[in-house]
Amino acid sequence: MAEEQNLLIPNEDYLKSGIHIGTKFKTRFMKDFIYKTRQDGLSVLNIEAIDARLKTAIKFLARYDPHDILVVSRRENGWKGVKKMAELLGVKHFAGRYPPGVLTNPRLDAFVEAKLVLVSDPWPDRNVISDALKIGIPIVALCDTNNQANNIDLVIPCNNKGKKSLGLVFYLLTKGIMEERGLLNKGQAPPFTVEDFTEE
Repeated sequence: MAEEQNLLIPNEDYLKSGIHIGTKFKTRFMKDFIYKTRQDGLSVLNIEAIDARLKTAIKFLARYDPHDILVVSRRENGWKGVKKMAELLGVKHFAGRYPPGVLTNPRLDAFVEAKLVLVSDPWPDRNVISDALKIGIPIVALCDTNNQANNIDLVIPCNNKGKKSLGLVFYLLTKGIMEERGLLNKGQAPPFTVEDFTEE
């Protein structure tokens, strides 16, 4: 029970979002975050590990000026969460296809300067990861059991495909960063909900 009280949200809220449901494929990078494999072959992520990494990510991201953070989601289920995070925190964002070179080529109209990138999935968001590696800035990524995480500086294990799961992750990150930066009192109900971050 003590563990439960230290979680960012109640365990059942994590479970309802499906944040812990992985894929049938698992990489060696993600094995430490996997709690078990179900009979249907799906891997199940450890809720406590997810929660711990979210807390680490919140503290890490909160150290950066929001204008120096670029949040990217090629996956449509993450678009609403990315846009809401940008609206509330002032981070830069790409919801949709990230054109290669945005971080590395100042001659591009879409050129963006950033000191950190956050991506919703290392595979569809590989263009921005490639650019971030070229300029040597940290990469934080939501990673499912099937992700290669060798180029990621901070992995947040989660179901990075489901609408509810992605909505919850972006909600918790935004709320946590706002608390760390003194924009919200800890424990205070924020003026937004998980639904504001979740695709219909």
